[in-house]
Amino acid sequence: MVSSVSGSDPLRLDGAGRRQRRADLLSEMVAVNSVNPLQAGPRSGPGGEADLAHLVAEHCRGLGAEVTLDEAAPGRPNVYCRFDGSTDRTVVIDVHLDTVGIEHMTDDPFDGRQADGRVYGRGSVDTKATLAVVIEMLESLTDLKRGLRPTMLLVGTVGEETGGFPGAQAFERWLTTLDRVPDQVVVAEPTLCAPVHGHKGVLGLEIDIRGQAAHSSKPELGANAINAAGRVIAALERENERLISAPPATKVGTGTLSVTEISGGTARNIIPDRCVVFAGRRVAPGEDTEIMFDDLQALVEEAAAPLQVEVVKSDGVLWPGFYQSPDSEIVHELTRHSGCTPSVATYGTNALAYTGLDTQLVVFGPGSIDQAHKAIEWIDIDEMDRCADVYLSWLSEPA
Repeated sequence: MVSSVSGSDPLRLDGAGRRQRRADLLSEMVAVNSVNPLQAGPRSGPGGEADLAHLVAEHCRGLGAEVTLDEAAPGRPNVYCRFDGSTDRTVVIDVHLDTVGIEHMTDDPFDGRQADGRVYGRGSVDTKATLAVVIEMLESLTDLKRGLRPTMLLVGTVGEETGGFPGAQAFERWLTTLDRVPDQVVVAEPTLCAPVHGHKGVLGLEIDIRGQAAHSSKPELGANAINAAGRVIAALERENERLISAPPATKVGTGTLSVTEISGGTARNIIPDRCVVFAGRRVAPGEDTEIMFDDLQALVEEAAAPLQVEVVKSDGVLWPGFYQSPDSEIVHELTRHSGCTPSVATYGTNALAYTGLDTQLVVFGPGSIDQAHKAIEWIDIDEMDRCADVYLSWLSEPA
């Protein structure tokens, strides 16, 4: 890790020093393994977000925050850091602590090296950069003779990458214990500093088809679960074609349906008595989720007949799409401070867990989603600087 200001007082840094401080904070966080346990493997070990949650808590306590650790799942705490402002407005910045797995990475996932104007490593762009940006901003406010306008909650949540958003759900429950919900919520993701005001929701379908085993020389004595799965997959593809041919209700686009996993069979000379299929249904904003699952279940059962099939929701939940008007106040504010045109996204975020809150909601952060989840992950430090300028001008009082 390269650092030109190692040992310097972060409250006494010039512009170049603050830029380096942001990069160094990000390198420190990338060095902390926070791989989502559901994507852990031999290289990562068991993973988990606890070490990063405690590191964020340590930094924020040092800046005077009121810190709460909230165990969203066993051994996996969210961290909530409250900084008092000078107005009665409350802003949440939600940053997911977990990263995707590292087993496919060709780069050192945790070195956090700085080279060529970038910080490298797993989580550098998705999405630890915002943690570094916000913590550095809070460190620098005293030196800049500024304070926070709104009360701010810097929130680190677990389990965004996979597992049904347990951290976001836990935070949403925790918010109900407060006197009032926050006025505005920013969900940190790499958006190239453009405010994202909509994206699709998600429904995962776990499809378990049961047949009957037999010798493969007499297939008529069995019931081939893989053959039934083929009919199911064809029916799901026809449904996807129907979905994408409809006119979209918003700029987010139409719903889609994709089969992404299939497994079945026990031997080459045995008619398979079981086949398991996973299909992902991306939910466009405004789609009627009340009947969506029932319709898909009926479609699968009809295609699999006469074989028995069980269809369940992955993680037990269905997430409606997220969308709010680009004319909303928070989108206008971030557009003005960033100079970037509002947009929509193709991926899902923690915003799906917050759509039931009576609050303004946006997805925003530095870096490009195109760099996320890759064998080599990085973020341009210039992007962190842009994000820092937006947060400083939006959230802090002028000198």
